[in-house]
Amino acid sequence: MPQLRLALAQINPTVGDIDANATQVLDFSRKAHAMGAHVIAFPEMMLTGYPIEDLALRANFVDASRAAVTALALELANAGMGDLVVIVGYLDRLDHAPDRLGVPKGAPTNAAAVITGGEIVTRYFKHHLPNYGVFDEFRWFVPGNVMQVLQVNGIDIGLVICEDIWQDGPSAACAAAETALLLVINGSPYDRDKDDVRHELCARRAREGKCTLAYVNMIGGQDDLVFEGDSIVVDQTGDILARAGQFTEEILVVDLDLPAATAPMPDPEARFGGFKVERFVLSTDALAPYEPIARPEVTPRLGDMAETYAAIVLGLRDYVRKNGFKTVLMGVSGGIDSTLVAAIACDAIGADNVYGVSNPSDWSSEHSKTDAAELARRTGMHFDTVPIAPMIDVFTDHIEIDGLALENLQARIRAVIWMALSNQHGHLVLACGNKSELAVGYSTIYGDAVGGFAPLKDVPKTLVWALASWRNEIATVRGETPPIPEDTIAKPPSAELRPGQLDSDSLPPYDVLDRIIEEYVAKDRGSREIVAAGYDKETVERVIALIDGAEYKRRQYPPGPKVSGRNFGRDWRVPITNRWRETL
Repeated sequence: MPQLRLALAQINPTVGDIDANATQVLDFSRKAHAMGAHVIAFPEMMLTGYPIEDLALRANFVDASRAAVTALALELANAGMGDLVVIVGYLDRLDHAPDRLGVPKGAPTNAAAVITGGEIVTRYFKHHLPNYGVFDEFRWFVPGNVMQVLQVNGIDIGLVICEDIWQDGPSAACAAAETALLLVINGSPYDRDKDDVRHELCARRAREGKCTLAYVNMIGGQDDLVFEGDSIVVDQTGDILARAGQFTEEILVVDLDLPAATAPMPDPEARFGGFKVERFVLSTDALAPYEPIARPEVTPRLGDMAETYAAIVLGLRDYVRKNGFKTVLMGVSGGIDSTLVAAIACDAIGADNVYGVSNPSDWSSEHSKTDAAELARRTGMHFDTVPIAPMIDVFTDHIEIDGLALENLQARIRAVIWMALSNQHGHLVLACGNKSELAVGYSTIYGDAVGGFAPLKDVPKTLVWALASWRNEIATVRGETPPIPEDTIAKPPSAELRPGQLDSDSLPPYDVLDRIIEEYVAKDRGSREIVAAGYDKETVERVIALIDGAEYKRRQYPPGPKVSGRNFGRDWRVPITNRWRETL
């Protein structure tokens, strides 16, 4: 059978940095070319980054993307790579499409260019535009309806983009055209609920299309999304031939023995799941037999805790790096949330770039103060203490407040200190709240909710503890000092805003709370269904009322990496002004 050396470039683009992204394409193409690759594929929207949201509607941005892909074709040829077939995602448009209501302005398209010999020889426009979960592609793009089949060295390769294989159509079109390889370029975000769904999907589509399938995915953080890579190649039975790592940039290279292109094309008027099929012939002659490179790597997937932690670290690192920051600052209270955020920040950007500030009040326990200092000792992060009791006294000398107002004052004074240090030294302030607190409104606007990024925004409290314990266990295995003081993990959680305060004073146990939040937020189950599942009626009513009443706070919370099936942010859209209430 004819041979083909395929390279999948699993890399990290930056939204809007078209020149830098194009440079990455050139650099990785050089590496693949030096390895003898015949075809290299880059992720969805590689040249623009992804998702670009309403940038897709700006004519100048579309023009810049189109100009960049044209220039890229010439640069590849001038660099001696004219024989390499490069498939790269970018932003294009349908020319001469009239603007009309219901269609994105300027008819932008989520496109893939096929480049060889110094020119763009054909283009593919994404057909299935997802409009669920975090996706809003009907707002940004118009769909294509033609599936490209490229004949390279006598081998037919079908080309599609991301969502196209999550829907029926491409595999049927591949089977009808008798293609040997279905190549899928992707910008598929991570969430821990996916498990190994990509392998299952790719295996199913390969069997349906009776072809080998190659899936390349980007990595990196983009605001509240994280892309994990996990690129994969499966044979026509669904067995894994090669697999890249998660959250790492790399080129996955695999030698494939594929059937020769012999079948006639389907009827040009036929449709397969909405697709027409067109063939573009680049080369009909099979390559002379060559010796394959070493057996391709099948990288094992990370365990649940490891991949979740890696996703948060990458999301934070890229938010800091891509937004021009060098250092981060957070309040460290000695509690589990701020302690885990500090450990994550040290892993993401290095302890020397992490600044922690302890702001004890009259109600701060001695063990919280010592735990915060111990965290700094273990990690090597910068640490300072700024007591807030004198500042509270000055404030209360001028205005009379007590109860909750006085508790919130403490949080807001701390926030003023953090933001002052941020303004003075250029730190990015990290908010340390977790998903459980965010769900029920246990954060103070203009207090602990301030900041530019919230690493634990999509991490329930029970998972916070699990990640902290896992991080310490990994450190022990590596022969390192565990970064998180054991007392911080063991002690009951408290905001310490009044004497003897514990979270359990006003909330159910976190294992119960987190399960109710999961039922209501992630699964959209009503109060009757949740109670029927075995939860206490009064507890369910109280938790749901808290969730419904806290939407205004969540709208003002910083972004944070999405790691669950449904996060508070682009994946959760409910009105603030809303009188609907769940009843039993």
